[in-house]
Amino acid sequence: MASEQTQFHIFFLPYLVPGHMIPTLDLARLFATRSVKCTIITTPLNIPFFAEATKTDSQKLGIEINLLSVKFPYEEPGFPKECKSTQNFFKSIAELQHPFGALMEEFHPNCLVADFQFPWANSVAKHLGVPCLSFDVCSYIYPCVSSNLNRYQPHKEVSSDSEHFVVPGLPHEVKLRRAELAPYEKGESEKWMIELVDRIWEGQRECYGVIKNSFYELEPDYADYYENNMGFRHWHIGPLFIYFEGKGNECNQVGKKSSIDVEECLRWLDEKRDNSVIYVCFGSMSNVAYGQLDEIARALESLVQNFILVVRNKEDTNGWVLDGFEDKVKGQGLVIRGWAPQRLILEHQAVGGFVSHCGWNSILEGVVAGLPMVTWPRHAEQFYNEKLVTDVLRIGVPLGVKGWAGTLDENGDVIGKDEIATAISKIVVGKEAEDMRKRAQELKKMARRAIQEGGSSYSHLTALIEELKAYKIASNGFRSQNITSSTYTSFLTWSLRAHMIPTLDMARLFATRNIKSAIISTPFNIRSLLQPLNLGVGNGADYVGFMLARL
Repeated sequence: MASEQTQFHIFFLPYLVPGHMIPTLDLARLFATRSVKCTIITTPLNIPFFAEATKTDSQKLGIEINLLSVKFPYEEPGFPKECKSTQNFFKSIAELQHPFGALMEEFHPNCLVADFQFPWANSVAKHLGVPCLSFDVCSYIYPCVSSNLNRYQPHKEVSSDSEHFVVPGLPHEVKLRRAELAPYEKGESEKWMIELVDRIWEGQRECYGVIKNSFYELEPDYADYYENNMGFRHWHIGPLFIYFEGKGNECNQVGKKSSIDVEECLRWLDEKRDNSVIYVCFGSMSNVAYGQLDEIARALESLVQNFILVVRNKEDTNGWVLDGFEDKVKGQGLVIRGWAPQRLILEHQAVGGFVSHCGWNSILEGVVAGLPMVTWPRHAEQFYNEKLVTDVLRIGVPLGVKGWAGTLDENGDVIGKDEIATAISKIVVGKEAEDMRKRAQELKKMARRAIQEGGSSYSHLTALIEELKAYKIASNGFRSQNITSSTYTSFLTWSLRAHMIPTLDMARLFATRNIKSAIISTPFNIRSLLQPLNLGVGNGADYVGFMLARL
């Protein structure tokens, strides 16, 4: 273990909602297992969540994650006591920059990993001369679709919100309706929101690179498009949560306290046949209207299908009651009000299908469980994720949602029980269901291979950590390598052969002009670079005026 003074230190700044905090915790855990000192910065309100989880990590995983708090500005004078307005919330997020910057100045970490929704994070890191990595908890397909919507604006060529159009330039045919787009993508948001989205995109472009909670085999065409067509440096290192499988339920299941005893839920599932239970959940941020819940309940009852239904409503999660529904389906179904132990449920052998709102965390959890899905997007990028599941991966059936949930709810539009029952049936019985399940099971295997040594995500994580450590050496002026020349050029190459060889050629060219140069790379890659030079491996090797400096 490195000493406290020399250990590489990363600050993590998670966004303040569960769907972002949980992946950030998993990311910090992952770096901590690679002997990196990790500190999570969050608000006092969220400290208890992280404190409980990191205490378990210390006991179960043998790692330590530090916590620091920064006060959420809406509690300060001049901000409303209730941060209910969207604009006030984002104003508070922007004001976090100053107290957070003070913490960065005090502790001076070697790197900052900040959620992509903090567009100011890179400027804070740049001020201290440390790299800032943007942590993007979304899919690869989302930014690809969004970028081409902005570039080509095909939604302006249709005459109504319900008419389909094709998003040009993508690896697959992606059809959308205008009603499925975010208001800011249609230019219908307030000016401050459109400007904020622009700043978020620009912040990602300016940072050192982007970390994605995905794996290459899941969306290879869009990972390549993201790099080659959009120009982002990125590392796919997910699915993050499965690195800690087998470490105990406490490590695998992170989130709010469930409204049902976890063991009771698992015992209920143990009594069911394999693949006989449908799990229905709309995520931690989506509120489903009572009228729509009624139709879902009637559909599940009509199918005589074992199910788990997770109910959340902003007014009162206990307020929804349908004519003694829970009594009528006792034994057949289980209703969970509030937070559910979703990962444990999905990975139980009794669960055979997933009705999902298409949030990226839920999609990943469904993929890792090897489940076919009924897609029911509600808002944000969920409609783009739906296209990946149904059209590209072909492991899901679209329910046929016509637009954003808020608009549908305001108009009193609901999807009827017959439509819901038909969609669920398609992932349960028949040849189509069988084929989807086979494809889903293959993706499940790919996900696990990706995080094993030599896998795509494992390799990207290793390359990222090595590059960050090389950056630290480079920023310190290579003092540890005893480079004494007063004038030299440093080359920091990405850890892929297609990047290393051109970098070597460039260093050779500089050396022929009597410019002292240094290539910084990892011990493993130093060997690759030395092969064409036929030199021995040491701490560094001079060749016609340049040095190969190993970490």
